[in-house]
Amino acid sequence: MSDKRSVSYGELSTPIGPVTVFRTEQGIFNLQLAGEEPACKNVQAWMKKHQCNRGLIQDEAGLSDAFAQIEEYFSGQREEFDLALDLRGSQFQRLVWKALETIPYGELSTYKRIAAQIGSPKAVRAIGNANNQNPVPLILPCHRVVGSNGAMVGYVGGVEKKRSLLAHEGALETAALS
Repeated sequence: MSDKRSVSYGELSTPIGPVTVFRTEQGIFNLQLAGEEPACKNVQAWMKKHQCNRGLIQDEAGLSDAFAQIEEYFSGQREEFDLALDLRGSQFQRLVWKALETIPYGELSTYKRIAAQIGSPKAVRAIGNANNQNPVPLILPCHRVVGSNGAMVGYVGGVEKKRSLLAHEGALETAALS
């Protein structure tokens, strides 16, 4: 079955560099931070995989709510996002991504804690892999996940962006593991 929808996208300047947001009619399915692989290349592969066949349309106006919430986040007026998402991943990935939403703004968690939270205490590496596949970093805050010893481990936009986001949230000062 073909998906007759088009995919819209837009780019927003932020304190950590440009953020490109992609959405279908159901919601945002991809958010890319500067420094990742070329955004359109990844999205075109996603569109092919999910048989979206109506093209890629630049539409900043159609993303105004997402852009407003991202701007509110960076101005300190928003701690969590309330946006429709169109997430497609394995059942395990979606379970991990749902757990990311429970990490409060300004706090940290670990891969081990998330593994325990979702009932898979031995799946620490798999949690890391699911985080690495998070299609909407920032919205699903995988930047709040650190190693068990507090180490800043991988982030899709790079460890420096992760540090910047955590500093913005005040998480580095408190180093509170939730």
